[in-house]
Amino acid sequence: MAVRAVRGATQLEEDTREHMLDRVAELVTDVMEANHLEVDDFISIIFTATSDLTSEFPAYAARQLGFSDVPLVCARELEIAGSMPRVVRLMAHVETDLPRSEITHAYLHGAANLRRDLARTTSHD
Repeated sequence: MAVRAVRGATQLEEDTREHMLDRVAELVTDVMEANHLEVDDFISIIFTATSDLTSEFPAYAARQLGFSDVPLVCARELEIAGSMPRVVRLMAHVETDLPRSEITHAYLHGAANLRRDLARTTSHD
């Protein structure tokens, strides 16, 4: 087993608690499915959110998915002029047999535009 980092992001349409929990749960689930991961494979997850998202902690969605023993932290994304609004990003550290070249990063909804350079980016519209 190797330790790998998996990245992902999703864009919300509105800043509501239910929408935040749905979109973040979708993102975490997509990362898990795309990389054949179980909760026990996760070492930690760092979530960031843009400053226009204040309705809920993104990590709470992961807790609801069973990440009770995985260290999770939320932080504020840098405020850069012209950056995409209403975005939650994650960086998960996982144990996996996948080589780095086979890790699938998940960029969902409008956040797919953040990483057009990734050939295997998952996109949900």
